[in-house]
Amino acid sequence: MIKCIKCNEVSGISKSGKLRGRQRYHCRHCDYYFTIPRHEVGNTDNNNNNPRHHATIIDIARQLKISKSTVSRALRNSIDIKKETREAVLSLAKELNYVPNHFASALVKKKSHSIGIVVPELITNFFPQFIIAAQNAAALAGYEVVICHSNECYSNEVDIIKRLFAYQVDGILLSVTSETKNLDHLTAFSRAGIPVILFNRVLNKPGLPKVLVDDHDGAFTGVEHLIKNGYYKIAHIAGPQHLQISKNRLRGYVDALHKHNLTFNPEWVFYHDLSDEGAKKCAVQLLDQKERPDAVFAVNDPAAIQVIIEAKKRAIKIGRGLGIVGFSNDSRSAIIDPPLTTLEQPIGKMAESCIHLLTSKISNPAFIIPSSTVLKTQLIQRASSSKDRHSKS
Repeated sequence: MIKCIKCNEVSGISKSGKLRGRQRYHCRHCDYYFTIPRHEVGNTDNNNNNPRHHATIIDIARQLKISKSTVSRALRNSIDIKKETREAVLSLAKELNYVPNHFASALVKKKSHSIGIVVPELITNFFPQFIIAAQNAAALAGYEVVICHSNECYSNEVDIIKRLFAYQVDGILLSVTSETKNLDHLTAFSRAGIPVILFNRVLNKPGLPKVLVDDHDGAFTGVEHLIKNGYYKIAHIAGPQHLQISKNRLRGYVDALHKHNLTFNPEWVFYHDLSDEGAKKCAVQLLDQKERPDAVFAVNDPAAIQVIIEAKKRAIKIGRGLGIVGFSNDSRSAIIDPPLTTLEQPIGKMAESCIHLLTSKISNPAFIIPSSTVLKTQLIQRASSSKDRHSKS
């Protein structure tokens, strides 16, 4: 029930527009226009009609009739505040469900103790595992993380970066989308001196450090493994041509062929957008060729799994008739029939390296982040790349 703040009448009160986003009322008894004081919002019977309001230091100061600075010092347990005052402030803060305004504090201190992590997808295991490890490492360093998902859309990535800048995060870890071809949207961060580290999926841009695995060496190892197991007509399902991860893995594939004097056939390289549908199309094109390759090295495990699925539809024996190697060691790789040979990436170590480098730069602007931090992969051998072991299907 609304009560006139001048004459205390509760009848004859009507709404009369809004003032600065707050409901204004008119009392017909005393012809007075008023709004409900902020500290009383929520104490009326019809509070569902009131705008949402989080208790602030101002609310506590008004009700206790003390200054905002006194409230602030009491909440910080400052020694120059009387015990009775501190207890009154803490008691009212608890009653009002007061919590510190994180953004206001960030404005004053010019540090939010938060880190933005932007990933392109959450379907495969890589990015969820990276986020978990990064969040744990950030917590140990005293930082919160803001997790953002661009859904393989460049415009989404641009919007997310703008919002994170507005949120005043202290730094960003970014893995770009399959559509991203430039990093112009990061300019505001570089101008403001806010560190950004690219990881896993990166584009080369001077001044932007990267943390990634040795994609060339991993691809080289995977293809050489196929060659040593007796496969000599090896195709490659690649990622988007503009991504560095795709370029490096393609280069590793080609270099392994050349080392073993095998011919590189450009028609056996199939590019896709890193989606399951794109990988499926590549697998169909590859397997339906008149002169079919006897092995496939895929840019990632999801693409390799699509090859296994399509090969089984055609009654092609995986291993004996078609060798397959993936990249990333997705959780599905160990349970698919037959299990997939792959290159395992040190996801936990990558995440910890990213957080360590970023927080070191945040706490010490003079700290120089290496332009590239490169981690090694490990070959995980399973049945999909052995001619002596094959699926029963």
